[in-house]
Amino acid sequence: MSHITQILVPYELAVRQLKIRDSYDWHQRVWQAFKGHDDEKREFLSRVDEADDAYRLLIVSPAEPTKPDWCPTDCFKTKAIPEDFFATEHFRFGLLVNPTRKLVLRNEAGERKKNGRRIPLTKREDLLVWMQRKAEGGGFDIGDPELLRTIPKPRNYFQKGAMQGVHYAVEFQGVLTVTDPALFRTTFTTGIGSAKAFGFGLLALAPIS
Repeated sequence: MSHITQILVPYELAVRQLKIRDSYDWHQRVWQAFKGHDDEKREFLSRVDEADDAYRLLIVSPAEPTKPDWCPTDCFKTKAIPEDFFATEHFRFGLLVNPTRKLVLRNEAGERKKNGRRIPLTKREDLLVWMQRKAEGGGFDIGDPELLRTIPKPRNYFQKGAMQGVHYAVEFQGVLTVTDPALFRTTFTTGIGSAKAFGFGLLALAPIS
């Protein structure tokens, strides 16, 4: 069973007290809602948005989280997602992702290197092709891709130890139709695209009656 959690974090708390600077800091704070799971593989997805005078942190996870010590009691809400939620065939969706493609690199002999470099996708036509491919592999259909909104977001810089990096965020908004319910459930749980540990890939859904 999946759980959905919302934490409203006032700006003052996030910036001045918790010293949250980037997506990696948020990732560290989310882990604190899963005490006892520190040595396990990450299974949660998260997303952070600005909401009035606070940050809205959404978490989807198979394990039920507990209110972390840094979070005010009245700012933490969590619940199990009922099974009949996924009985719906059509959903409105929002998806914040880090769309990339692998650039093929070759050595001096012309042989393809094992590890290529990933580059961001920024053109709308490339983004639509990327989203269609993810939908087909994720058990759903997005219909006419021209009706899909693609919203560029600010670059997401982060620092993890001595390593610095950047993610190129894009949000997709539209309507989807479930084509493979079992696969769609897996996609909802595991997320879409890369950089899931940094707040990408969570499929926010609203059923359409």
